[in-house]
Amino acid sequence: MTAVAIATLLAGCAALEEDKINYKSATKATGSLDVPPDLTQLRKDSRYALESNSATASGFAGAAKKVTDAGTAANTMGDVRMERSGAQRWLVVSRPADKVWEPLREFWTASGFNLSMDSPEVGIMETDWAENRAKIPQDLFRRTVGRVLESLYSSGERDKFRTRVERNAQGGVDIYVTHRGMVENFTSSDKTSTAWQPRATDPELEIEFLRRIMVKLGASPEQAKLAGAVSSASAVPALAVVMVDGRPSLQLADDLERAWRKTGVALDRTGFTVEDRDRTKGVYFVRYVPPGSSQEEPGFFAKLFSSKNSGPELTRYRVSLEAKDGTTLVRVQSSDGKPDNSDNAQKILKLLAAELR
Repeated sequence: MTAVAIATLLAGCAALEEDKINYKSATKATGSLDVPPDLTQLRKDSRYALESNSATASGFAGAAKKVTDAGTAANTMGDVRMERSGAQRWLVVSRPADKVWEPLREFWTASGFNLSMDSPEVGIMETDWAENRAKIPQDLFRRTVGRVLESLYSSGERDKFRTRVERNAQGGVDIYVTHRGMVENFTSSDKTSTAWQPRATDPELEIEFLRRIMVKLGASPEQAKLAGAVSSASAVPALAVVMVDGRPSLQLADDLERAWRKTGVALDRTGFTVEDRDRTKGVYFVRYVPPGSSQEEPGFFAKLFSSKNSGPELTRYRVSLEAKDGTTLVRVQSSDGKPDNSDNAQKILKLLAAELR
């Protein structure tokens, strides 16, 4: 068979339009990619250290005025609905947590991901880094021969998704999906070396996967598309950095319920290791390793071919939320609940402020 005939045959196989999302787990890749410390994994958990770039909170307006939940809207699909508050969206499912965990696990694995964390006790499921193959440009050559030599092409991007499941007061669960991304950039002028660097969170990807989870849980594709397409006109709540008892705190013009949701998503998006949470006390128990420390791990691709199980011992903190005069204060405490004004505590606040602003 001639090369032209082979190309024609392969082109016919490629006639069907591929989905815009087509993930393939990066753990199937070969070779060695050097990932910066803020994107490495921790032991059995796919978590990574945080980058301490500075962030300034926006001006605070109307802090004393109580903010109601009037800006929250919902679309109901049987026992599954999508709710929104500002730019944030999540699912509310009228089922107990043990009835949604297995469908969620099946969803992510069927979507082309490997799970690097699967912890129903904590309510967190996280994928490994994966590549969206649909982002690779499909020119004529790649639509034909490229399908045979697929491993030769890369989008230069990797994505990771965290799913957080929280029980709600109605006996069901709230489901949040957060995205983390990285991109491979050249680090030399002659373009002979590259490094993986963080890229911005993609809210549209988060919404798209929420839609698909809705379908997995019983909604029709048409219903899920309609739910995700509804726009929100609610204002983004104001935020300020204030001094409380001589230490910096974040002050959200939100009631405690909304602030709890937003802080949880902010922690997920910035990659904190959330070990536990106590909703009744308004506390997230997190771990943190500062960038540039001697506790950093090797890149995650390199770890695929290593039998070493050791990882960094991370410092534990509490992120505490407290209602005050119609607003919510977000503060960082030491592991035993005492006030913490250390450099790391202030870095954590800056990271949260950058995500909450």
